[in-house]
Amino acid sequence: SRPPDRLFPLGTRLSLCRFTIAGRLLIRKLIAEKLCIPWNEIHLQRTSKGKPFLANNVFGIYSNYNFNVSHQGDYAVLAAEPELQVGIDIMKTNLPGNASIPNFFRIMERQFTETEWCVIKSMSNEWMQLDMFHRHWALKESFLKAIGVGIGFNLQRIEFNVSPLQLEVGKVYKETKMLLDGDKEEEWTFEVRSIEIYFFNNNKQSQHHKRNQPQFTLLTFEDLVASGIPITPEDSACWDNFCSKQEHPVKQNSPSR
Repeated sequence: SRPPDRLFPLGTRLSLCRFTIAGRLLIRKLIAEKLCIPWNEIHLQRTSKGKPFLANNVFGIYSNYNFNVSHQGDYAVLAAEPELQVGIDIMKTNLPGNASIPNFFRIMERQFTETEWCVIKSMSNEWMQLDMFHRHWALKESFLKAIGVGIGFNLQRIEFNVSPLQLEVGKVYKETKMLLDGDKEEEWTFEVRSIEIYFFNNNKQSQHHKRNQPQFTLLTFEDLVASGIPITPEDSACWDNFCSKQEHPVKQNSPSR
């Protein structure tokens, strides 16, 4: 089973729209620049389980090119691979709505194995435990997104042995291993990195601290659309409608997308 919607941070309609658009622009920029397909000729579709893919016929070394996007918190991110399956997930450590952290863990108990819970709860305080929870969650989501399966997958079939326990911002770690149905999966590589450090203070407010520049290519909106070609005629009414969307809370179906 999957976790109930109410446990996760509330977003806003406008911010979700922005992140969705950013994800689509990332995909089109990638395909246009790496595969040399003009924006207005790119045909994107989704599998029956919702994973986006390029429907254009691509031959040669990029015939198996695949990509994945995720957004949550302050970032929309993309990962791509010319040959191998790829999945990406990004998490911002947030307090679980109105639930206390121990109660949140109790409700989410079925999502992780006993070994994973031991690691999560071994951290020195509740905030670090929550951060480790989100790290495990992102690993599981990235794998499910890579293989393109839906919400019916039993998350306890997957078990992660995370390493190291402490992450340095901006550094890439590849030591984490996965077990599937109890067997170690040697063919999968998991890259883990912390973009920002979030901590919990005595006033129960989340703050963040950037130690150094993450090893990602950070793009502005101008960067995203630099090579863009209009797909449909400009419609100012659509833009006005987008800008008028209210910033009121909506539920998210999962911790990240």
